[in-house]
Amino acid sequence: MIAVTLHAFGGPDVLRIEKVPAPTIAPGQVIVDIHAASVNAADWKVRSGNSAIEVKFPHILGRDFSGVVSAVSEGVDLEVGDPVFGVCPPGTEGAYAEKISIASELIALKPDALTHAEAAAICLAGLTALVAIEDTLKVTRDEKVLIQGGAGGVGSMAVQIANQLGAKVVATASARNHSYLRDLGATQLIDYNRESVSENLGDCDAVLDTIGGHTVADSFAALKSGGRAAFISGGPTAPEPTREGVTSLRPSVGRSRALMQRLADYAESRAIRPPELTTLPMEDVQRAHELSQAGHVRGKIVLIP
Repeated sequence: MIAVTLHAFGGPDVLRIEKVPAPTIAPGQVIVDIHAASVNAADWKVRSGNSAIEVKFPHILGRDFSGVVSAVSEGVDLEVGDPVFGVCPPGTEGAYAEKISIASELIALKPDALTHAEAAAICLAGLTALVAIEDTLKVTRDEKVLIQGGAGGVGSMAVQIANQLGAKVVATASARNHSYLRDLGATQLIDYNRESVSENLGDCDAVLDTIGGHTVADSFAALKSGGRAAFISGGPTAPEPTREGVTSLRPSVGRSRALMQRLADYAESRAIRPPELTTLPMEDVQRAHELSQAGHVRGKIVLIP
């Protein structure tokens, strides 16, 4: 099969398109013919050597995908021909390829309402947003929630989920993305190029920070006393609060069919819609990484094998 491989750490130019052995199937697994694979910030962090996961060269990147089951092992409850979507187990990758083997219990049937590209786009981003907003921050109706980096893959999903829960959603984004985020459910927008989060907020019940680094202090400043902030960037642990009276959290994004089904239910009911897509053929993977690493893509980049 054809896959994107990594033989050494470096810039986008180290990514290769080459033929590799097709995956084999083990008990409890299925093989999925991949129709679309999502590009995440985690991918270029692995490529550059700035990730905690163990990499053995040659390595196939990619953590989430959508496709069609092409082989099943005995005892699994999926069938050949089933359209599915899912996320690789933590610490493993392999979705930048024509095929992948994965435990059937980790993937779910693709929502009929979504194309394969759309389903791939909501996999890891949607799962992260779901766990962060519902399970970690435990957002409830009428709470005020700030999403740092609202126009990104995770951010755009988090805006929608928080809105569906009845929260009042604030998001940071450049001015060109404000109308996009209003359509997704944000009621207050802050242009990070011209406005200060700390000067405009301070009454938020919760914050989801998808950026990290320079935004951490502002995330804590946006909270009212007793508020909580969740961080998905900057390492495996949450940063220490820069002020008293607030809680710092790090979502633990697991993998299971139950979690994927929660995401599928949101999509099927049209409660959430996929983020804006930039689709590229797998042969353009270097360009995809350049765009992702630049950090200004609205929505998600998806590779088509």
